Amino acid sequence: MKGKWATGIAPRNFSWIIKDQLAVSERPGGYARAHRPIRRQEEIIWIREQGFTRVVSLLGSPHNLHAYDDLGVAWEHIPFALHDDPRAVLAEVCPKLRTWLSGGGKILVHQEELSDRVLGVAAAYLVFAGLVPDHPQAISIVEQISQRQMGPPGRELVALASDLVEPA
Repeated sequence: MKGKWATGIAPRNFSWIIKDQLAVSERPGGYARAHRPIRRQEEIIWIREQGFTRVVSLLGSPHNLHAYDDLGVAWEHIPFALHDDPRAVLAEVCPKLRTWLSGGGKILVHQEELSDRVLGVAAAYLVFAGLVPDHPQAISIVEQISQRQMGPPGRELVALASDLVEPA
């Protein structure tokens, strides 16, 4: 029988946006000065043991992506730094999420902390994928699930999602 720690620990501020398919959290191991390699390892073990098929890092830099390789977890780095064009990032991340999720994937999206940017990307995906018909509803759903209020940066991302929706 595996010990308690063999299954790892959930990343901080973990929330399912789409149950058992799409989740968000802060960066495994914590962010900035609070980052701990041991905690990172425990959280990546949990991600692996929960059957996630891919981690999507929105960090502006490729920090610690090797840790996913070391523990056998597939990852994708889609940098979303402060000055990156949000339209370009959404145009890359939303179609990829749709492809991975339609193929039965279980995806975790993170950045340093669970911020407006991560929540905005999640809500934008709900609109992009046609899972939620309008921006206010997508924002409300993500706020309720994450128990965090989405500020202007996140709301602006959701507004951009309409530009990405492909005609049926």
